[in-house]
Amino acid sequence: MKETQFRQGDVLIERVRSNVRSKPHKVVPRDNGRVILAYGEVTGHAHAIADAGVEQFELETGERFIVTERGVSLSHEEHATIQIPGGTYRVTRQREYSPEEIRNVAD
Repeated sequence: MKETQFRQGDVLIERVRSNVRSKPHKVVPRDNGRVILAYGEVTGHAHAIADAGVEQFELETGERFIVTERGVSLSHEEHATIQIPGGTYRVTRQREYSPEEIRNVAD
């Protein structure tokens, strides 16, 4: 059985069966040729995919997804590279509670 979830630092990637292209969405542009799943607030590093053939979509709800027909590599300067098989994946930033606010985890 293929893995359906991947985690790299504060980013969770979950395989979904949904056709996100059929829902109202916008394509998230690449940054210097890379699909950026999350920027690190502290280090300035990024969870990024440099491979061609992967797109990131954002639905009207704010949910983000990546779609790729073939496997891609998710890299980050402080984490091991993860190989993600072809498919459609929801991208979620881990959040944390503090007395002041609920916020994204700083990576």
